[in-house]
Amino acid sequence: MKLGVNIDHICVLRAARGVNDPDIIAAMFAAIKAGSDQITIHLREDRRHIDDDDARRIKALCKVPLNIECSIDKDIINIIADIAPQRATLVPEKREELTTEGGLNTDAKGLEKAVETLKKSEIEVSLFIEPNLAAINKAKELECEYIELHTGAFANLYLMLNSNLSQSKYSIKALELPRAKLKEKLKKEYERIKAAAIYAKSLGLEVAAGHGLNYQNTPLIASIPQICELNIGQSIIARSTITGLETAVKEMKELIKNC
Repeated sequence: MKLGVNIDHICVLRAARGVNDPDIIAAMFAAIKAGSDQITIHLREDRRHIDDDDARRIKALCKVPLNIECSIDKDIINIIADIAPQRATLVPEKREELTTEGGLNTDAKGLEKAVETLKKSEIEVSLFIEPNLAAINKAKELECEYIELHTGAFANLYLMLNSNLSQSKYSIKALELPRAKLKEKLKKEYERIKAAAIYAKSLGLEVAAGHGLNYQNTPLIASIPQICELNIGQSIIARSTITGLETAVKEMKELIKNC
C-alpha cells in the first residue's frame, strides 16, 4: 500500500510567523527520503497554506508523483492544468471550514468540465467522495482513474471512542454518546468504507483513502485490500514536531506495512 504525505501543514507553521520557516521544499525532500510514495498538497482558493509558487516549485523538484487536491473552481482548475501534476484530486471547499468536511458533491455544476480540462493536460483525476455507490458510479461515468474515500466520519468516531478527545474542548458534541453506541457506529462506518472500496475496485477504479487518519486508526483502513493508497497529512506533521519529519514518515510507513 502506498503512502501519500500531505505537507500542507508545514505552510500553516510557516504562516504563523510570516517567514519562510519551516521550508516547504525541505519538508518535501525529507518526506521523500523517508519513503513517501507520493507528495500531496491542497491548493485552496484562499491560499491559506500552499500557494501557487509553492505548487510550481514542488512540481519542478518533486522526485515522486505529485497529487494536488483542489476545488472545481474554473480558475483553480486552469492553474492545476498548467502545473500538470501526475494527479489532481477534486475536493469540496468552503472558505469558513478548518479542513475539508466531507465528500465532493458529484452532481456539482462544473465537475464534468473540470475533469475534462484536467484530462486534456494528461492528468490523472481522482474524486474525493463519501463511501457511497452513487458517487462511485459518477467517478466511473466520468472516466476518473481514482477515487479517494473520505474517512473523516470514521476517524471522528474512532477518536471519540479511543482517545481523550471527549474530555477536551475539541470534543465532537454530536458524538458525545454511550460507548456502546460509538462502537456500533464505528463498525458501521468501517463496513461502509470497506464495501465502497470493494465496489469501486470491481469497476476498475483505483481506490485511495484519507482524512483524519493517524497512528492509531490507520491500521483498520490499511487492512482493506482493495485500498491501494492512503493520503495522510496532519497527524504526520504533528508527530514530526516531536520526532522529526523523516522519523514520522518512516513510522507511518512501517505501520502500514505491518497491516
